[in-house]
Amino acid sequence: MNCTSKEEKEDLYTPIPYNLKIPTLFADKLIAPIIPTNNPLTEEGIALGKKLFFDKILSGNGTQSCATCHDPQKAFTDDRQFSDGIDGIFGNRNSMPLFNLAWNFDERFFWDGRALSIERQAFEPVTNPIEMHANWAIVANKLQEHSEYPILFKQAFGTLTIDSTLVTKAIAQFERTIISGNSKFDQFLRGETTLTTEEQNGFDIFMDEARGDCFHCHGSNNNPLWTDNSFHNNGLDTTFSDLGLGAITGDPADNGKFKSPSIRNLVYTAPYMHDGRFSTIEEVINHYSEGLKPSATIDPLMKKVNNGGVNLSAKDKADLKAFLLSLSDLDFINNSNLQE
Repeated sequence: MNCTSKEEKEDLYTPIPYNLKIPTLFADKLIAPIIPTNNPLTEEGIALGKKLFFDKILSGNGTQSCATCHDPQKAFTDDRQFSDGIDGIFGNRNSMPLFNLAWNFDERFFWDGRALSIERQAFEPVTNPIEMHANWAIVANKLQEHSEYPILFKQAFGTLTIDSTLVTKAIAQFERTIISGNSKFDQFLRGETTLTTEEQNGFDIFMDEARGDCFHCHGSNNNPLWTDNSFHNNGLDTTFSDLGLGAITGDPADNGKFKSPSIRNLVYTAPYMHDGRFSTIEEVINHYSEGLKPSATIDPLMKKVNNGGVNLSAKDKADLKAFLLSLSDLDFINNSNLQE
């Protein structure tokens, strides 16, 4: 009689491929997600990545998880200017929201673009001394000795041996499923609802090069990601204590450039900018209206920097805010598949 041992049965297990749920507007605009061939999405890999994302076992003292600074209820960021790590040390940049990462076409992550894939982005916070401040060898050993994780890695990746590469692959798989694409404005573009007069005027301002001139960096009805996923100096400072992209490339022309975040879900992601200097959407609008500062590397798209900005009226500012709020995606915030 042919008997198959438990270990042999595990060897025969094949992960189930996962079909990413792509928003209609993304598909209509032929915006395809980036899924690396060496880390395809599977049901088991995503489930493992989600478990790891919320597990404090990844931190040095077991007190913080990825979700500590990337809260699903806050569009996967937090509500503080700077987050503190397990030792109570604060960083100097605002925690970036995490959604639609699979559509980051230049594959540069963090405010300064230093990580060249989602997998590499997931690698750094674990060992960063002002974040989770752990040692990958120790983390892998804790996972290896855990009652559940070895079999979950076996099912997801075909091996009982756990290392940092597989941990970050699993987390990256989960992060690629964090998708926001059902705001009121999405519904408007799909013909399912109408905009208020204020929201429509706000959108017109956003798209008008003579008034708001926002769309070059922050998307449009033809770019439903609402970001160009590129790096810009948007006139925050005349000199730079934080060089941003320039510190990574070594090119002075990149000094003061930071990644343009998506303007989806702004109602959930305050404070704003790479250093969290603005607490409200009104402050952000005021910056572009009359707060621009000239510098050697300011983006050419900041055409009215010599005037301080685009100088919007109070009514136009209010309407622009109304449009920006129409990009809030309540279904995303309440998606139980993305919560612990």
